[in-house]
Amino acid sequence: MPKFQLSSWLPRLPPQVWILAAGRFLSQSGTGFTLFYAPIFFVDRVGLSATAVGIGLGSGSVSGILGRVLGGSFCDSKFWGRRRTLLLAAVICAVASFVLAATNDFVGLIAGNLLMGFGVGLYWPPTETMVADLTEGEQRQEAFALTRLADNLGLQVGIILGGLLIELTGNYRSLFIIDGISFLVLFAVVAIAIAETYKPVNSADRGKNNRENGWMVALSDRSLLVYALVNTLFTLYISQIQTTMPLYFSKFVAVGTSGKGFSTGTITVLFAFSTFLTVALQLPVVKALRPFSHPKALMISALLWGMGFIAIGLTGMAATGNLFLAVLGLSFLSVATVAYTPFASALVVDLAPESLRGVYLAVNSQCWAIGYLIGPPLGGLALDRGKWAADNFWLGLALSVGAAIFILQKLDRMLKSRI
Repeated sequence: MPKFQLSSWLPRLPPQVWILAAGRFLSQSGTGFTLFYAPIFFVDRVGLSATAVGIGLGSGSVSGILGRVLGGSFCDSKFWGRRRTLLLAAVICAVASFVLAATNDFVGLIAGNLLMGFGVGLYWPPTETMVADLTEGEQRQEAFALTRLADNLGLQVGIILGGLLIELTGNYRSLFIIDGISFLVLFAVVAIAIAETYKPVNSADRGKNNRENGWMVALSDRSLLVYALVNTLFTLYISQIQTTMPLYFSKFVAVGTSGKGFSTGTITVLFAFSTFLTVALQLPVVKALRPFSHPKALMISALLWGMGFIAIGLTGMAATGNLFLAVLGLSFLSVATVAYTPFASALVVDLAPESLRGVYLAVNSQCWAIGYLIGPPLGGLALDRGKWAADNFWLGLALSVGAAIFILQKLDRMLKSRI
């Protein structure tokens, strides 16, 4: 029998990519400690309404927009470059985590999330640009898939350990402290083991694509702007999984005769299962979708989002089988996520002039800021309006998938005309 060799299964990538993936794993492990439990903590322990928490969590997207603008410009600057920008982001995110750990009211929630949003805004352009700098062609898709796998694996570890910590101690604030420490560890990894990947703009590129007009070049690229519309929808979808869905499962899914929602332990297992799927399927899904163009791969992702949201809506409507429907819905959404993230980033890199990768990937990251600005308050508003609105909210999201597919079809035609 042929022996299985792990080295033949793993993608062949530069060592710097693997080190960067390890750093992202550590950072996302800390994020996993707070991601799904923060809404429950601020509603049940701090005493804020679901709408207030949605506004608080969404406020980080406001400062995140500024962070992404600066992050993209810093990435493409000779002074800052990718590495210094990432180091700055790690420090700011660590401070934000410690602020949230000490929060006791709505003002503190807003302050912590504004600071965290700014740090996260600075974080994504350099970490994505470094991956693009270090790879090319099909290898780039695998590199983005690997770093997303590291993100998701880190989230899974954080979710599981965070859930265990809550079950054993009930101390939600310690989760934010652990998150802050994880960002300090990321700072150390980048400072010690990651080299700068920025390459100065050559004279041929400088006239058209210099730092001063980089954002003008990106914002005049029609293909990029059309992509940004659908990408914002996708990020709004992801925000619902992370901020609205835990509360929905806790408050609006009637389990058995008690009429109570899923317990914290059950919610922990559900989202741990979801992140496990994203880890297990990330590389296989990328390989399976490689024959498709980037827009067509994203259309497949959109269809999976729609099926997942229908199942989640039925979870609250059904009298029995709630747990099965929740597992089914999260399964669809997990595959949708792994089909989305690598191809979205690779598409933007293909569109970008080499000298403006930071700015173009900052536009890509801005979609996340806008999606998270709209998504949490929208979800919180639906939950505050009662069970009927909460259940049908997910079906409304499923209907919006039609708009996403329409936009992707237009983008596919535009990209073919560029060739």
